[in-house]
Amino acid sequence: MRSIALIIKKEILQLRRDRRMMPILFLSPIIQLLLLGYAANLDVRDIPTAVCDLDRSAASRAFAARVLQSGYFALQAEVGRAADLDPLFESGRAAMGFVLPRGFGEDLEAGRPVRVQLIVDGAESQAAVIGMSYAAQIAARYSRNLLLETLDRRGFPGLRPAGVEPKLRIWYNPELKSRNFFVPGVLALVLMVMTMMLTSMGVVRERELGTLEQLLVTPIRPWQLIVGKLLPFVGVGLIDAVLVVGVAGLWFHVPVRGSVFLLLGLCLVFMLTTLGLGLFISTVSRNQQQAMLTAVFFMIPMILLSGFVFPIENMPPPIRALTTVVPLRYFFVIVRGIFLKGNGFGLLWDEAAALLVFGIVILGTSVLRFRKRLE
Repeated sequence: MRSIALIIKKEILQLRRDRRMMPILFLSPIIQLLLLGYAANLDVRDIPTAVCDLDRSAASRAFAARVLQSGYFALQAEVGRAADLDPLFESGRAAMGFVLPRGFGEDLEAGRPVRVQLIVDGAESQAAVIGMSYAAQIAARYSRNLLLETLDRRGFPGLRPAGVEPKLRIWYNPELKSRNFFVPGVLALVLMVMTMMLTSMGVVRERELGTLEQLLVTPIRPWQLIVGKLLPFVGVGLIDAVLVVGVAGLWFHVPVRGSVFLLLGLCLVFMLTTLGLGLFISTVSRNQQQAMLTAVFFMIPMILLSGFVFPIENMPPPIRALTTVVPLRYFFVIVRGIFLKGNGFGLLWDEAAALLVFGIVILGTSVLRFRKRLE
């Protein structure tokens, strides 16, 4: 144990002496959280909108006002011809356009159906789909109100059309803020990036400087060297996790509804995988540049296939099957479950077990490969 303690002390001293590394270790996670917390936002508001009112009646103006007052659409321009919408879409000034046809008011007054043309910029598919949904909901409510007004005018004030009205109750994220979905996921990304990169580059740097060979001629055994080099990065990962949890709660008001100690304990389980991958990368890289590029090669597919950005349920079946071997996928379920739902270990044990298996296999394989390189 004394040998391991001395190696840990050496690693800590190296980190303290590297003035450029300290901000990366402890300020970088906070900066990443702040940037992603504000930038990763799928809430669609103030969609740039253009209106072409060919009728110019009281009814058409009332419908346009209803659309713009919803808060989802921001008026950028009013044009007199449908052809004038094209330059607005080409220049990016408008993402949606409403064309109200001639006879809009007369048809409504006569009880005839009216078709309003909705033009959408499909280059931004996410905003387009959400915008069309908002427009459809506004049109449906407008039509229902017109029907009720017509019934009242014709002497049937108590008559209401039959229908099914859903009563929504949203659990865990009542305001449907995408920030509450993304901010907990940043914890997983920070742990993966920091521990994997630090481990891989730290070992490779030792090899570049020649200090690894100096350690090998000492009585220190290979397993003691591995444990001594990995434990400081475990401590760095835990400190970063505490920082991210603190900023998420105090700044973004995303509280941890579950147990913080359970979260930190499962962070340790997840770090078995990331430390193992970092150690493996160090065995296949000759210099720090190669280690960084190899780490990025591992991290990008893990992020894309983990469900952080794209829902796994929407992926093709072969890709969904591939996500089952991505440890980050299971850790996202754990983090969001503890943050948003307050889940305990009884509901997360299967994801924790999967992470433990991945961690043992990956770390064990990497240790064996690293020991062979040392010997």
